[in-house]
Amino acid sequence: MYSDKILTCRDCGEDFTFTASEQEFYAEKGFTNEPGRCASCRAARKRQRNSGGGYRSPRQMFPVTCAACGAETQVPFQPTGDRPVYCRDCYAQKNRVI
Repeated sequence: MYSDKILTCRDCGEDFTFTASEQEFYAEKGFTNEPGRCASCRAARKRQRNSGGGYRSPRQMFPVTCAACGAETQVPFQPTGDRPVYCRDCYAQKNRVI
């Protein structure tokens, strides 16, 4: 039913084989598009995403003092001052589900 196809990688421009077994796997998973990158470019892209060099920019952190214990910590949002801000431990303790 499936036969090997030669595709061109969109990143490096090299030809690669989209094997019959890979095509069968894609069909089983419901994927409708053929791969656009060769195996080595897919692996490099995955490594880049997993090493923090991905598409998201680093999160800006804001220094605060915990309203419960007074510890200095950082949070990923700009506190407005109208609500208390807690460190990780105090937040977890305060929001513990009983």
